[in-house]
Amino acid sequence: MKRRQPRREGPFGPPLESTQKLKELMSLHYLQGRYADGAVPVAWITSGFPVEMLRPFGFHVVYPENHGALCGARRMIPEFAEVAEKEGYSHDLCSYARGDIGSVLSGKTPVGRLPKPDMLGCCTNICQTVLYWYRSLAKYFDVPLVLIDTPYVYGESQPHHIDYVRDQLDELTVTASKITGKPANSETLHETLQLAREAAELWAACLATGKNRPSPWTGFDGFIHMAPVVAMRGTEECNAYYRMLLDELNDRIARGIGGIRNERYRLLWDNLPIWYKIRELSSTFAEAGCNFVCTTYTNVWADPAKDLDPAAPVASMARAYSNILLNRDLNNRMRIFREMVRDYQIDGVVLHSDRSCKPYSVGQIDLKRLITEELGVRTLLIEADHADPRAFSEEQVETRLQAFIEGFT
Repeated sequence: MKRRQPRREGPFGPPLESTQKLKELMSLHYLQGRYADGAVPVAWITSGFPVEMLRPFGFHVVYPENHGALCGARRMIPEFAEVAEKEGYSHDLCSYARGDIGSVLSGKTPVGRLPKPDMLGCCTNICQTVLYWYRSLAKYFDVPLVLIDTPYVYGESQPHHIDYVRDQLDELTVTASKITGKPANSETLHETLQLAREAAELWAACLATGKNRPSPWTGFDGFIHMAPVVAMRGTEECNAYYRMLLDELNDRIARGIGGIRNERYRLLWDNLPIWYKIRELSSTFAEAGCNFVCTTYTNVWADPAKDLDPAAPVASMARAYSNILLNRDLNNRMRIFREMVRDYQIDGVVLHSDRSCKPYSVGQIDLKRLITEELGVRTLLIEADHADPRAFSEEQVETRLQAFIEGFT
C-alpha cells in the first residue's frame, strides 16, 4: 500500500507520519501518570538511571528531564524557574532543575498533573547537579532517594569500577522490593533487558538512516522522536513505535524523500537542543540547504545496545550506565566526532555551548579546534541554554549562524 505523504510548506520534505503516533504515545504516557500514585508505585528518575531495574517491580516512571524538555519547548521554563529562584535556587543552576523544582512548588505543569513519587532515583553519570536537585525533591516529597554513583571513565571502564556500580544496583533491587512489597523477579528483569536492548538497537537503526543522501529526516526530528527511548525504554510499546518509525524512514529512503527538500550540506549538532528555538533554527538551516543528519545527544540512547546483555543483566547494566557519553573523557568525545564525520559525510559541526549543561559543554573549545584541524570541517560554537530563553541572545546567535552558513557558498 502506497504511503500518503502530508504536504508541508517551506524548505522541508513531507512530515513524518509517525509523528502523530508519537503524540498519542507520549500523551497516553503522561495521562497514565496523572492517576498512577495510589494505584501503582511511582519513581522519578534521571535520564541516566537504570530504569530496567525498576520495570519488574511495576513502577510508573517519570523523567523530570523529559518534562523539562516539554516545558522548554512550550516556553514555560522562565515562569517555573522564577518560582525556584525566589526560593533561593541560583539562576546559574541547570534550567531543567530550576524548571522542575518551580513546577513542583507551583503545582503547574503542561501535562495536567505529575504523580507524587514513592521514590527518587538519580545517577551521577550525566552530572553532579542531579544529586542536589533530587535531594531537594526528596526533602519536599519526604520519600527515599536512591543514588547510583558511577566513577568517571578515563579510557575504558575498569573491572573494579563495574563491581562498584553493580553492588549499588544490587542495593537498588533491595530498596525497590521494600518500597513495592514485591520480590525481585529475575525472569522479568531478563525480559525487560531484552526489550531495552532492542529499543537501543532500533533507535540506532533509525539514527543510521541519516547516513543516506538525502537523509530521510533531520536531527531536529530526532530530538523529538527520542522521547520514547528515554521515557519508555524497556517496554514493548516503545519498541513497537520504533519499528514503525524505522519502517517509515526506510520507505522514505527507497522513494528518495528527504527531511529537507534540497540537502546540499550535511551538519552535525553537538549537545542538547535549544528546545524553544527548534522551529526557527531548523527553518534557518533548511532554507540554506543545510541538514543536521546526526547529533551526539540522540546517539546517547543508542550506545547501550552494545553493552546490555540479558544473560548478565546487572553486570551489563553496570557497564552500560558507566559508559554514558558524559561520564567519559574528551578522547572518547573526539572519537565519536571522527566516526560521525566519516560515516555521515559531515560538512560542518555546530557545537551548542549550553550554560545549563556544563559537563556537556566543557572542552568544546578544544574539540572545536581539533575538529577543524584534524577533520577539516567547518565548525561553529553558539552560546545558549537548552530550556531557558532568558539566556539566548537573538542577535549574537543570528550573526554567527549567517556567517557560518555563508561560508558554505
